[in-house]
Amino acid sequence: MYSLKKKKKYDRPTFKIPSCTFKKLCSCLLQVYTKRAVLRAGTGGCRARSTGPGWEGYEALLELCQRRHFLRAGQPGLGPLGVALRGQLTAEWRRAGAACLQPIFAAEGPLQLNVNLGKLVFYQYSSHAHAHTPFLPPSLLAFSLTLLPTFLPMREMQTFYISALEQYVSCLELVNKRLPYGLAQVGVCFHREPDSETPDESITRTGERTMSSLVWFSSARTIGQWLDYWLRQRLQWWRKFAIGPSNFTSSDFQDEEGRRGVNLYYSFPWGKELIERLQNLGDKELLQMYPGDCSKLRARDGRKNVVPHVLSVTGNLDQGVLAYLCDSLQLAESSLGKKTSQRQVLKLHPCLTPIKVAVDMGRGPIVRVCLFEYILVLNVYDEMSILFTILITDATLENGIVQLRSRDTTMKEMMHISKLKDFLTNYITAAKNV
Repeated sequence: MYSLKKKKKYDRPTFKIPSCTFKKLCSCLLQVYTKRAVLRAGTGGCRARSTGPGWEGYEALLELCQRRHFLRAGQPGLGPLGVALRGQLTAEWRRAGAACLQPIFAAEGPLQLNVNLGKLVFYQYSSHAHAHTPFLPPSLLAFSLTLLPTFLPMREMQTFYISALEQYVSCLELVNKRLPYGLAQVGVCFHREPDSETPDESITRTGERTMSSLVWFSSARTIGQWLDYWLRQRLQWWRKFAIGPSNFTSSDFQDEEGRRGVNLYYSFPWGKELIERLQNLGDKELLQMYPGDCSKLRARDGRKNVVPHVLSVTGNLDQGVLAYLCDSLQLAESSLGKKTSQRQVLKLHPCLTPIKVAVDMGRGPIVRVCLFEYILVLNVYDEMSILFTILITDATLENGIVQLRSRDTTMKEMMHISKLKDFLTNYITAAKNV
């Protein structure tokens, strides 16, 4: 099948590769090289399906999110309010880590992996390439794999935790070489999925995701207990901000090496989608990161010095944004005179809503004339998930009284302007402690 031409004085050896094998090699390389964004317009990258319960409601949600700039209309990605919502979600994620009794340090890894990290990442690629090209000569396969670090030494969703392993030894001094402790980071990763525009399912394209990662170092004796602990914490955290907490579920799994893990899902109208993964990685990756002498990896667990096992907790914040948008959409009745209609309300959790308060100016008798326009403005604020609307009139200049309207109850109450700050602060604080 493969023939090597007789080497002349200035000729180089050439391989004759069957076209089918060449296509498989190209498909394998395309899985790494392709950099086209996969985010579908308005869906945040989720693969939308046109069947299933609640699909009509999803279309209404998609239109609302594009109209109110949570999603970019006609283009992939998040709009200004969607980016702000993701920022709130990230802040809450960091706050949840800070509440842990054991030390968790902030980490930051490079978007482009260095040589040591690249070796660990491309080891997975080499296994994948060999599985798809079993008849490829070892010399040509090795040559093709040497090209990978040149073209795409980028971190991916599956390998986001690897950059934290490089900082393990240096961070041991911060904890006096005692276990357990964790490293947390948030950043952009790449992911691969089949390209729907091509008939070949083996060809994938790459998009971006904003991911959260907690890498937890613990002894082998207690790593199972910590996996159960973080599973409870993470599932409780996702459900805390949801109107329908039962839509967040978990499912156990084992990888090819028999390592235990748990996937957290959200039930979208089109089906379940992965939002977070917890997995016990053992000590394999850590030993590969520091080959040779493992004495510098040892840390104290009680009276013993042990090489820690690694627990990876990786979440998809972009998927979480879409999950909470789906969860928060509600239909409420709105009455205007003798007419009754339905209005759409995004009831995001007070901790997550991007804009807490809107201020509207009303002037004297014009307020009554413009009542219809004022109600339309309130509907817009409800669709933007704004918690409270403050109406300031000419009378406010005389007595300091403003009208405060709630998004959730639509009730209006009169309040002195000096009490607004304390009221809003206490409201948000109480929502965080629920």
